[in-house]
Amino acid sequence: MTKVCVVTGASSGIGEETVRQLCRLGFRVFMGARRLERIRRLAEETGATGLPLDVTDTSSVRAFVRELPDTIHVLVNNAGGALGLDPVKDMNEESWLSMYQSNVLGTARMIREVFPRLCRDQEGSHVVNVGSIAAIETYLGGAGYTGAKHALKALTETLRLEWLGLPIRVTEVDPGLVETEFSIVRFAGDTTRASRVYEGMKPLVAADVAEAIVWSVTRPPHVNVDQMVIRPRDQARADKVHRQPDQ
Repeated sequence: MTKVCVVTGASSGIGEETVRQLCRLGFRVFMGARRLERIRRLAEETGATGLPLDVTDTSSVRAFVRELPDTIHVLVNNAGGALGLDPVKDMNEESWLSMYQSNVLGTARMIREVFPRLCRDQEGSHVVNVGSIAAIETYLGGAGYTGAKHALKALTETLRLEWLGLPIRVTEVDPGLVETEFSIVRFAGDTTRASRVYEGMKPLVAADVAEAIVWSVTRPPHVNVDQMVIRPRDQARADKVHRQPDQ
C-alpha cells in the first residue's frame, strides 16, 4: 500500500525538501503553499500533487483538504515563519497576529480538517509539527515568534494527550539556525541583513531537517519520536553562536 503524505508550506526550504525526500521513498505526496508557481515546478520535478493553500484562511484549508484522498497517513505541518525582531514595547500587532495565524492557528486548522481522514488501521497515522528552538528558548526581540512557537509546542503536547489510545503518532521537530528563506521573510526581503544571521558559521540546510522529519515518520508504528531538537554544531542556544573571525 502506498502511503499518503501531506506537507504544508511546501514552496521552499524545509517543506520543499521534505516533499523531495518523501517522494524518493515512494510516498504519494500532496503539498500545499501560497506560491503556486513554485509548487507547480516542484510537482513537475517530483511527481507530487501541488494545490493552493493558505493556512491562515479557513476556507482555503477546507478547499485544500477536499482535494485529498479519504485516507491520510502522514501530515507534516510546516507552514509558518517569523516576522521582525521587535521588542515587546514596540510590538507590531499585525506581525504578531500574522505569526500566530500561521504558526499556531494554521496548524490547528489543518489538524481539525484532516483529522477525520487520518488512518486508523494497525499502521496508524502520524502528525509532524515543525516548530523551532524558539519553542523551548527565548531571545531578545523574539517575543512574538517565540510566543507563537511556545504555543505550537503546547498544542502538540496536548494533541498527544487527546489522542492517547488512538493509532496516531505526534512528533515535534525543532530546528535551530537553518539557512533557507526564513530570515529573508523575517527581515521583509532584506537579503543583506538576512545573510548576516549565518555569517562566520555553518548553519543547517533544509535537507538536514527534512531527513529528521522523514526518519521520524519511517519508524515502526509502535515508536513515537516525541521531539527532536536539531542545531548546527556552531549553535548552543538561539542567541549563542560560534562565529569564525573574519579572514
